[in-house]
Amino acid sequence: MDNAVIPIVSPRATGRVTISSGGTTFSPPILPSHTAMPFHNRARRVWSMATALLSVLLGGLLAVGLQPSAMGGGGAENLLLVVNAASAESIAVANAYASLRGVPPINVLFLDWQGSRQNVGIAEFRRSILGPIKSAIEARRLAPQIDMVVYSCDFPWRIDFAEELPKELATTDKFPSGSLTGMTMLHAAVDSGVPAWLDPASNRYWRPLDGDGMPRETVGFRGWYGWGPQGELLEAGGVRYLLSAMLGVTDGRGNTVPEIIRYLSTAAAADGTRPKGTIYFVTNGDVRTKTRSGVFDQAVRSLAKLGVAAEIVKGTLPVSKRDVAGLMTGTADFDWPRSNSTIVPGAICENLTSYGGIFTRSAGQTPLSEFLRAGAAGSSGTVIEPYALQAKFPHAAIQLHYARGATLAEAFYQSVHSPYQLLVVGDPLCRPWAMILEVDATIGPDGGGIDPGKPWSGVVEIVPRATVAGGGDVDRFELFIDGLRYATCSAGERFTLDTTKLADGHHDIRVVAIESSPIESQGRWGGSVTFANGGRSLSLSASPARAKLGDTIAVKVAGEDIDGTIVYAMGRVLGRASGSESTIQVPSDLLGLGKVTLRATGRKLRGSPGSVNAAPVTVEVVGGK
Repeated sequence: MDNAVIPIVSPRATGRVTISSGGTTFSPPILPSHTAMPFHNRARRVWSMATALLSVLLGGLLAVGLQPSAMGGGGAENLLLVVNAASAESIAVANAYASLRGVPPINVLFLDWQGSRQNVGIAEFRRSILGPIKSAIEARRLAPQIDMVVYSCDFPWRIDFAEELPKELATTDKFPSGSLTGMTMLHAAVDSGVPAWLDPASNRYWRPLDGDGMPRETVGFRGWYGWGPQGELLEAGGVRYLLSAMLGVTDGRGNTVPEIIRYLSTAAAADGTRPKGTIYFVTNGDVRTKTRSGVFDQAVRSLAKLGVAAEIVKGTLPVSKRDVAGLMTGTADFDWPRSNSTIVPGAICENLTSYGGIFTRSAGQTPLSEFLRAGAAGSSGTVIEPYALQAKFPHAAIQLHYARGATLAEAFYQSVHSPYQLLVVGDPLCRPWAMILEVDATIGPDGGGIDPGKPWSGVVEIVPRATVAGGGDVDRFELFIDGLRYATCSAGERFTLDTTKLADGHHDIRVVAIESSPIESQGRWGGSVTFANGGRSLSLSASPARAKLGDTIAVKVAGEDIDGTIVYAMGRVLGRASGSESTIQVPSDLLGLGKVTLRATGRKLRGSPGSVNAAPVTVEVVGGK
């Protein structure tokens, strides 16, 4: 099957893509299958598959040194970033997030969504959004590694399902709507044909509470895990989910693109920092706080055992507090600037109220976007009247899960039993309290060092190593090539990579280490390498390197022993060319604002088949004339 790293979805161009030397259409390279090693320890008990066929595209002309990634958090390889190709704002936010988190191109999906950015019927949601997402995950062979679906901005935040309610429910459910993120998380229920998402305990990933009202454990999430009725992790069967979040909302009462990029940048920098601040739980006479405040005392005590400061205060917001590392409150309206308080980077700030996730300008109550504007890493709100039901809002344990080291997305979904109406917005990968792993690797049977100027050829052994901050053990390592998981091995083992089965040229390579606690924190090491086996070469250049919106960027490819080339960026094809040398004129509007990495793959169609990847180049698109 011809698919994979080169995305399947065609770009929605704002201008015409032309090829100076003439063009021809050809399929992306067929990706060779590889047998992945089985997961180990805890994961082996859950995943019964001994092998998984994965495919890998190719890459690079000039080898560069590999190094530990600057990203402290984990999971860029485990998310699918969904972008609205019809929205310049959505593309700009996605460009920024992909750069901040190192999202591989194969993990980016463009959907040409031109419908409402407020609401959509469930049939259309299933047909035009959820269905293509699930199809892309399967077609790109990402299913074994995707844990979450992350939307950029400018998708409908409310899903209306009145049309599919049974007659007995149609007269009793006065507000038949769910959120984009909640209904995506409950994708299996949405596809079931019955409204199983209405179950007040629909989310089995929710962590059960002990007698003191707090969860005993916090567990990491994987999309292939199955969950039983009591939240147990099953060896076979169970319900599967995909965590989901929106990076931002620009519609109506949402945030601007600069605001979204600012809080995403702050969140990414907060990973592993263990913020020196206080998590505040606010109480008052409103039912919005009474619904959750019964366990605030125990939440404070549980956080204190972790060395995290927490405090219960009265009112609607903490006043003149410069160290807000987290917040739970309940009020219809609030004015954050008047509180004279400051949000610490990485904080989850959350308010229980009816319309916090509604962004139409005529809606009452303060939207969640106010917390994000003030610097929170994430917040949530319901998109329709939910009533004051605890199951539909995050339990106070959200701050405990977060302080134990969970990602923002994991903290939210472990604390919400019925998430179908809750919209989660922010950086799902943010992990301020995670145990960050320092990862390194050497090459060769004797564990020798890496020569940055020497291409790889033949069979290469990669020896991974990692240490866990604060102690702890490493459970396993995962090897990713060009965004696809190639293999796994246990701590103390090594990877064997046959480079002859992959294309010549540039490749992105990452080694991800996963620690052995139930939280499964990650760390990663990686960079770019060159494979040299078939004698092919391909170069890529772009001019100008810095362009304004409305400009055209000339992208030149030139190679040896190739018949055609594909040029692509951020999950979509920009153009195809025949021959050994071509120039493609790419409208800057197609790339969107921000820094974008361009890539090219050449392929031999006649004679001895094979492919080669060019070293990527990065261009920047800025606004204004």
